[in-house]
This record gives sequence, C-alpha cells and structure tokens, in this order.
Amino acid sequence: MTTRRATSLAALGALALAAGLVAGCGPRETDRLALVGATVVDGSGGAPLRDVVIIVRAGRIDTIAPRGRVEIPKSAERIDLTGRWIIPGLIDAHAHATRWALPRYLAAGITTLRDVHGHQDSILALRNEVNLNAVVGPRLFVAGAMIDGAPATYPDAAAVGGEGEARKAVDQRAIADVDFVKTYTRITPDLLRAILDEATTLQLPVTAHLGLTDAVTAARLGVRAIEHLSGIPEAALADPAPLYAAHRQGFFAGWNASERSWARLDSAGLARVARALAERRTILVPTLVVHENLSRADAPDALAHPDIAVMPDSEIVRWNLPDLIRRAGWTAGDFAAFRAARAQQDLFVREFRAAGGTIVAGSDASNQLLPPGPSLHRELELLVNAGLTPGDALLAATRNAAELLGADSLGRVRPGAAADLVVLDADPLVDIRNTRRVERVMLRGRLLDADSIRQHW
Repeated sequence: MTTRRATSLAALGALALAAGLVAGCGPRETDRLALVGATVVDGSGGAPLRDVVIIVRAGRIDTIAPRGRVEIPKSAERIDLTGRWIIPGLIDAHAHATRWALPRYLAAGITTLRDVHGHQDSILALRNEVNLNAVVGPRLFVAGAMIDGAPATYPDAAAVGGEGEARKAVDQRAIADVDFVKTYTRITPDLLRAILDEATTLQLPVTAHLGLTDAVTAARLGVRAIEHLSGIPEAALADPAPLYAAHRQGFFAGWNASERSWARLDSAGLARVARALAERRTILVPTLVVHENLSRADAPDALAHPDIAVMPDSEIVRWNLPDLIRRAGWTAGDFAAFRAARAQQDLFVREFRAAGGTIVAGSDASNQLLPPGPSLHRELELLVNAGLTPGDALLAATRNAAELLGADSLGRVRPGAAADLVVLDADPLVDIRNTRRVERVMLRGRLLDADSIRQHW
C-alpha cells in the first residue's frame, strides 16, 4: 500500500467515527435514528412503500411503518428523507476485496462483498479487521484461496492432483474459517465430486468457475453457484471436446474458446441447459460486465470511461491492459467474436430467468476494466438490457445475493434486519441507472455521506 493510500484510508476511518461524517448527528446523545419520509424499495419484490419511517437501533432496523402509524421516540435523531428512495445495501457477489477499494465500494452503496479469491491469510485478516470495525468497509464473506487442478492457474490457489488432496484443501479452508469454497477451471468432475462431498460434510457451500466440468454436471453434483456463465457452452454443445482440449492448454486458451463458442449455440440448447440448472436450484452469477468489458478491451478509449475515474493511477498501471491483451493472445477477430457472443449470453440469462432460476449480481472488481463500485451498477444495467426488470435486477444485488450468502439479515429492509441501507435521490424502479445516484449509505446503523467518503479516498 502506498503512503497516500494508507493516509486516505486512515482519514476515512477517522471521519466515519466523527460527527461530521455521520449525517444528522447532533450534540445530544441519541439511542435511535429515525429516517423519515422516504419511499422504500424493501427487497421483497413487492410494491415500494411510500412515506415511510424507519427506526434504527443498535445497528438493526427496529421499526418500519408508514408515517402517521408509528410514534418516533423522543430520544431518536430524525433525518428527513422526503423525496428520497431507500434500498437495501447492495451486495457485490463476485469481488476481489482490497483495502484501497473498500471506500469505493461504500460510496457506491455496496455494503457487502463476496470475495471469491485472494491470498488466504490477507483476505481473512481483512475480514476480521472489518468485522471488528478497525477498518471501515463493507461486510466481507470470503472463500480464501480458490481450489484448482494441478498445476494451478494462479500461484496463490491450492493445486490438487487427486481426490485426497481435494478433500484436504477443503478441510484446510474449513479450519481457516472461510465462508464458502471456490473452485476453478482445472477442476474435473471427479475432483469436484470429492470437493463437494467434503464441503457438504463441513457445511460449506461451493461456488465454481468451470472449465473442465460442464455446468449441468456441476449442478447435478451440487454446486451452489456458477460464476461468469462458465460451463454453459460445454453443456449446450453436442461435442464439447474441443473446448475441454482448450481448457487443458491453459486459462486463456480455455476462456477464448469458450467465449467464441457462444455465438454458435442454438436457442434450444441454451433453453435445455437453463432448465436443468434452474431445476437444480443452482444460482448464477453471470458477471455480464466481465464479458462486456473484455469484449471491448481493444477500444482506443477503453480506459477513458468515466467509471474508471474511481481507480488510483497506480492500479491502472497494474492493470497493464496492453500486456493482458498480449498474454491472452487476443486479436481483432477474437474481439469481434466476443462481441458476437453477448447476444447469446443475454438470451441465456432470459431463458434461465424464465425457467425460474435465481440470478445474483457480481462485478469481478477490481480486475482489468472493472473498477470497484461502478462495475456493479453497470452489471445491473446489463441485466436489465438482457431482459430483467429494474426490480428484478435490484433483487439480484440484494435479496438474491443475501440468499446466496445464507445471510437472511442482509438484502432486505425489514424489522430485525441489519441496518445496511442506501439513500438514492431518484427512483431505481423507473431507471436502474438511478442506483448510481447514491446520496448516503448506512452501514451497521451509521449513516455516511457518499460525497464525504469520496473526498477522503
């Protein structure tokens, strides 16, 4: 961490504890906070609740009721939110958390992160610091280091060469107290079966970025969720052998072959796979923003998008986009194929949703072209472009994501739930892009001003 980043994060932590950042904090002691007059989209999927009073106490929602039907305690600090909208705190269900990124997520209204891979000791330590309020940041649910086949794609993943090693890797993560297990592209069906058997015994859900296992097989074996729409072409094609051969060559060879294959998938095959996954209640985290952004990584202005403005210059240097394109071997023909794949990926999302499947929003930030915070909002926009309503897209980043985490106190605005909320100045059900219009963020019952967070990055 650079000195500037460390100073910025320390400043944010200090401000979050100070009266100047806690909106509406007056000189007198209060035991409750009353948010008065907003329209609430509560994460249930029902109609919005208008002119509502939400009373927050000890980090939880104590009461939610229409104004006029609730008596606000005299000891409560009132915050007038007339003309505003309140939604549950957003959940980015496919993230790679880092210290410098935490305030970026918060300013975007993201109060929970599902970290799907990181250096195990570091990410577990960060989770503990956040939980102890030593660091101001979203709640963290972590997988630790992912499990991959041998040789592992990344050096900080666990490489397993047999079923015994696969079980041992799960055991090690359980001992480290991870929240779930993540598997990667070189995991075969036999290895996945062993991982799932051990994880089930230890009550750990398993999520998968697939490569050498197709999506339907993974669902039948019992994976909780599938990331990036991986394994879909392998399940939909009559002959997936060329894709498996590409996955064996390496990550980029497999990604490129699978991504190119989408354009030739027929609607009947996609519908068949969508029904099979929905029937198994397998959750999808499509990360359409990954497919979209990487398909346009060759654009001369790829780094000029306004969303990139949240990135520190040093992180953009770390991205090294030209080097990524070189290592991946991407050509103009590849980018054209990736862009052609997008319509079929959107079609699959619609088919899966129509079959009753559960979709959860994730961004894959802070990987290349995926800035933390704005990328989740872009994912919501892409889900709507794919055919979801704004309400359904919002559920993908609230209630559905909380279901994936197994955290029923998150993702909803209701009595007893955690007081993680977002105050918007425009209606997200009219236009999903209004989720970007974050005015304030409540995290664990503390109301933070979004502009103040941005000023102290």
